[in-house]
Amino acid sequence: MQLSLGARITMIVIATLIAAWLIALALAYQWHRPLDDPTAPSPERLAAIVELMEKNTGAERARIIDALSSRMMSLTIEPSGEAATIAAQEAADPEIEEVYAEALGNRDFAVTAQRLRPPLEERRFPVRRVEATRNGFEFRIDLSTGETLVLRTENPMLFNRIGLPIGFGAGLIGTLIAVIALIVMHREMVPLRRLAAAADAIDLSAEPAGITQPRSSAPEIRTLVGAFNRLQVRLSDLMRARMAMIGGISHDVRTFATRLRLRLETLPDSPERDRAINDVADMVKLLDDALLASRAGAGELSEELLLLDELVAAEVEDRRHTGGDVALDIEARARGVTVLGDRIAIRRVVSNLIDNALKYGHAAHLAIHLRGHTIVLTVDDDGPGIPESVRELLLEPFVRLESSRSRATGGAGLGLAIVKSLLVAHGGTLDITDAPHGGARIIVTLPEFEIGAA
Repeated sequence: MQLSLGARITMIVIATLIAAWLIALALAYQWHRPLDDPTAPSPERLAAIVELMEKNTGAERARIIDALSSRMMSLTIEPSGEAATIAAQEAADPEIEEVYAEALGNRDFAVTAQRLRPPLEERRFPVRRVEATRNGFEFRIDLSTGETLVLRTENPMLFNRIGLPIGFGAGLIGTLIAVIALIVMHREMVPLRRLAAAADAIDLSAEPAGITQPRSSAPEIRTLVGAFNRLQVRLSDLMRARMAMIGGISHDVRTFATRLRLRLETLPDSPERDRAINDVADMVKLLDDALLASRAGAGELSEELLLLDELVAAEVEDRRHTGGDVALDIEARARGVTVLGDRIAIRRVVSNLIDNALKYGHAAHLAIHLRGHTIVLTVDDDGPGIPESVRELLLEPFVRLESSRSRATGGAGLGLAIVKSLLVAHGGTLDITDAPHGGARIIVTLPEFEIGAA
């Protein structure tokens, strides 16, 4: 049975809590000092107990012993004083002996640490701190009455034979479970990371790149991956259908517009005839732009090696013949640089940018530079510029700075949108900034063609 994502996260949280408890216990054990042991009574308390035993006898002493005895400490009186002759027992650390010797004065005493220390041949962890783990002490103190006070203490925290607290093994198992849970969680995150990367890399003009269905993941993740794959297919089909419809409509309407223009050419010369021909020409250009954009969206643009500087120079020369104020500056390193793309699409990009600069900025100053393996085309104008707040908006279809929608003051608002879509299809970018001497600057980047990259 496969656990759901919620159940797996719950398991991880529980395992993390167990690991945190284990770490806290291990740190407390590591930092524990001998004198902090709860089974080691303070020297002052031990000296006071000895004085009480020496001053009282009989029933009074029995009452004192009952009052002081507890689960952690027990007291008994032995008739003969043999504390100083005990040699078979293991003494406490010298530091503890010195502290108790000072408090007990000249009395003979012996301190035995009740360690859980296996025989030498069975020891597997010869670590001093582990071997020094105590479960309690036994104090044998010679009284002035000739008797021996035996005071035994027990640690409420039980230790095993290697000196580790009882439950340490359970904590170790919990840690292992936590590690396994983290590994499982890492495996669960891998399909999600692949899903995020696939979402960023969606290309509606290409075939849908589905994600392999993870077999061992949680049911929710498998469902999510399957839904994403189906969404990619639906989006791709929708985009192709949309582009096909736009292309079909543009092609048919262009045919009718061409026929209409031919009929207008047969009419007698008049201002109305010229305006009608210009309107039809604008309509044909708009349809050509729409058809070109649909081809770019469907990934149907042709590819050939183009010399960008020659292509831009040809467009600039055409505008100069018609009286346009157009200038071109080509960096020496940028001459002869090739790009891979559709000739008609790249020419449409350049022509649209030059026409916009001439229409709205009265001049077009073009420059071509090479930056690394990227060729940069800048188009400056002498107009009022484009406010920063509307620059991104202008890259959307049918958006113009001039809101009257009159054909006399501008186009349909498709120029920059189509330029952007064509550049994206070629792996390029389009940015709008301010020109150094006023006006607007359009920055176009295209990747240089490299044989190794092809």
